[in-house]
Amino acid sequence: MTSSLKKIALLKQGLGKISPFTKGVDGTLQAIEHLGYVQIDTISVVERAHHHILWNRVPEYDLSHLNTLVRERQIFEYWYHAASYLPMKDYRYALPAMMLVKNGESRYSNRGDQHLMNEILARVRAEGKIRLRDIDKKNKKSLGSWWNTGPSRRAFEQLYMQGDLMVCERNGMEKIFDLTERCLPENIDLSMPTLYEYAQYLFNNTLRAHGAFTWKQLVHLKKNDLKETMRIVLNEQIDAGVISAIKLTDGQILYVDVTAIEQKVTTDFVLKILSPFDNSLIHRDRLTSLFEFDYRIECYVPAAKRVYGYFCLPILYQDELVGRIDCKAHRSVKELEVISLHLEKPVKDKEHFFFELDQELRRYAEFNQCLTVNDKVSQLIRSKM
Repeated sequence: MTSSLKKIALLKQGLGKISPFTKGVDGTLQAIEHLGYVQIDTISVVERAHHHILWNRVPEYDLSHLNTLVRERQIFEYWYHAASYLPMKDYRYALPAMMLVKNGESRYSNRGDQHLMNEILARVRAEGKIRLRDIDKKNKKSLGSWWNTGPSRRAFEQLYMQGDLMVCERNGMEKIFDLTERCLPENIDLSMPTLYEYAQYLFNNTLRAHGAFTWKQLVHLKKNDLKETMRIVLNEQIDAGVISAIKLTDGQILYVDVTAIEQKVTTDFVLKILSPFDNSLIHRDRLTSLFEFDYRIECYVPAAKRVYGYFCLPILYQDELVGRIDCKAHRSVKELEVISLHLEKPVKDKEHFFFELDQELRRYAEFNQCLTVNDKVSQLIRSKM
């Protein structure tokens, strides 16, 4: 049963041998709409997480696709459990969080100076799109630089979080903002969802994208009123036969898509190097219970306390997470460095595994705009054989 649950979870995530998404920009939109969100991350030791997540799922993925979809008003940036790209069709479900910020009920409230916020809105309304650095150049004696936590950044962040400004484009990781009203498509639904509708939205996202999930995953970082409503939605779905509760050997309860169970999944998987922020990994308790893989990202850990490395990438092989590999892209010399390789589970046919790992590393190097993988790779592989 556990093997079937793993396959369901991975296939629902679009990590099977054959991608469920079409190629190119259309496939990128399909992937984001299916997953519900793709987390944005700033760490650049290898290609950034939002691109890595999509590259692993979408044939012929290109870094330009996200900006294209933002310009076409098909996706937008906002907060899910972290900064994320979200489907524009789901925009109304971001409204409750925006309203909390406006009403002073969020940790993102009251960060910006109101006078400066009014100035920024007036300037954008009159002159169009704006970057944080544009404000700082004008006020460089009194305001913080665009990369720090000065008053300009705080003002922009609050305007963004309360829904007055939207990110209309990115130049690398630098955001370009415009008025929200200019970024939204015509006839978009702007009705405030009820608490019940919002709980249904979260449930449907989780069911569609994961297939097998925990209660904690459903209500991740949510307040008690949402948890109470989610319990109602969950019980309704159990009564309707949409999901079934399955108890794992460690006592963890998984809620599983009944249709997926009945399909008796047998699809093969290829080796994939995953981003630490991949949607399939983000709920650590579920990851530990279902895949017996204890994963913690170590870039936020002091160097002396790291076990696996600064930015270790989990390795998916067949339907198991079997280890992790720490890589760094040296873009100036176009070389992907493999710093360490940790194989934590036995694999069937080691020779085939390492052949696939070598092939995937070379594909991953190309994705990172690197022409070569350093010579340590063969040494590391031989040491693990």
